[in-house]
Amino acid sequence: MSFISENVIPGHYGKKFTTDANNKEEFQQIYDALINIEGIKNILFEEGSNPTVFVVQTNKVVRVEDIKNKVKLLNLHAIPTGLFFPLA
Repeated sequence: MSFISENVIPGHYGKKFTTDANNKEEFQQIYDALINIEGIKNILFEEGSNPTVFVVQTNKVVRVEDIKNKVKLLNLHAIPTGLFFPLA
């Protein structure tokens, strides 16, 4: 494992996760749980993808394990899939 794979690093980019959440209520539960983690500034959901993908953007280093554990408390899963780079 590397620093980049174990953490979400600050900036306009972020880290992509897949989840088994599949409705707006579950998306909102994930958003509410994660936005309260210190350092997380934005969570974007790519609705219509299967499985559902969401991107976490931060303003300080946040451990991927912390994100996974918060989502797991909702009886859902968050699996990191890679880095997110905006187009412009």
